[in-house]
Amino acid sequence: MRSIRVAVVGAGPAGIYAADILTKEHAEVSVDLIERLPAPYGLVRYGVAPDHPRIKEIVKALRRVLSRDGIRFLGNVEYGTDIKLTDLQRSYDAVIFSTGAMTDRDLDVPGVDLPGSHGAADFVSWYAGHPDVPADWPLEAREVAVIGAGNVALDVARMLAKPADEQLATEIADNVHQGLALNQARDIHVFARRGPAQIKFTPMELRELSHSPEVDVIVHPEGFEIDEASQQAIAGNKGVRLVVDTLLKHVDAESTDASRRIHIHLCQAPVEVLGEERVEGLRTEITELQGDGTVRGTGQYVDTPVQAVYRAVGYRSTQLVDLPFDQAGGVIPNTEGRVLDLDGTPIPGTYVTGWIKRGPIGLIGHTKSDAAQTAAHLLDDLDRLPVPESSDPDALLTHLADRGVEVVTWDGFERLDAHEVALGEAAGRERIKVVAREEMLRATRG
Repeated sequence: MRSIRVAVVGAGPAGIYAADILTKEHAEVSVDLIERLPAPYGLVRYGVAPDHPRIKEIVKALRRVLSRDGIRFLGNVEYGTDIKLTDLQRSYDAVIFSTGAMTDRDLDVPGVDLPGSHGAADFVSWYAGHPDVPADWPLEAREVAVIGAGNVALDVARMLAKPADEQLATEIADNVHQGLALNQARDIHVFARRGPAQIKFTPMELRELSHSPEVDVIVHPEGFEIDEASQQAIAGNKGVRLVVDTLLKHVDAESTDASRRIHIHLCQAPVEVLGEERVEGLRTEITELQGDGTVRGTGQYVDTPVQAVYRAVGYRSTQLVDLPFDQAGGVIPNTEGRVLDLDGTPIPGTYVTGWIKRGPIGLIGHTKSDAAQTAAHLLDDLDRLPVPESSDPDALLTHLADRGVEVVTWDGFERLDAHEVALGEAAGRERIKVVAREEMLRATRG
């Protein structure tokens, strides 16, 4: 079997799993993971609330892969700005794009662009310490609406409700802790379009809502509908059953003297963000289940006074330079990971994996199987891969140096990692995440 070099653009879980599988399945593969940020791990580092300790176990597994021979991390290199597709094709036999999804899916309702209306992805990036978002976040609203019925919606609600000092046990960045300490939110309303058996919360995410003694979880009985399809979902899926049971406990629970409240409203669909010059409320339409898990509007509306709205209706991938893009699906057109040109023919040596391949759905397990499928097709195509112009494994590094790009290697990231741990130790904490890009780069230089 011929030896090959593969460039993987995007060093989140999808890209790291692809590198892991390729180097295990074929001894003569070397992989360069090219990442636009100075740090790897993608949404595991920049898309998850800091109070999720189980994420640390995922990071440990990803770290083991990145530490292996045959895999190089090249951070602080942005595709489309520092390099383009032809640069990669000159140096690599194949390119896998695993750039994920970092922007918010659109919500087409009137008033959605009013000041005080935020995309959840932007807020998540802020509280996760992403270097490319502003250091401050407006948190003056006492009443807040969160639109969505998935784990991101619950993360947003929990971060808005949980007292800032309870986050000090995590790696939360200093600017985020300081911002949350000024947070005025006291009532956070989460709106789900369908009923309790159709929402996408995982049982663990739902249980975590009530872990703080300062937070009450209130599930409003209006809209708590169980139809035939709901009964079947509850009977056939343990996760759904646990979610419904947990919601029922909150319906029946007595209110405490907690200073913050998370309200969950079922069978209410957003129709308008209200306000003249900024957000003043959210109008929702009451929906009813139709017996098959779908809902229809009833023509009855509810106005909830809020001063901020967070839209957690899904992520969306962005188009990449020199590659086709399916605007409707928000993905690069492909057949099981092989990228397709505009006429539907495969582009030689070009592949995708992760959310840019299948859309922003699925958990870590789906990402692994997805990467395995793409890697398998790449290895099947070995004899048909175009031979790169350069046989020099450092050709891309030379190209980037000539362009003045400061590449962060794995050794550099480990220096940043040690710096964050040292910051935490000085404050009596496990770690403090560094946010500013220039500070990150200084730490990578040692």
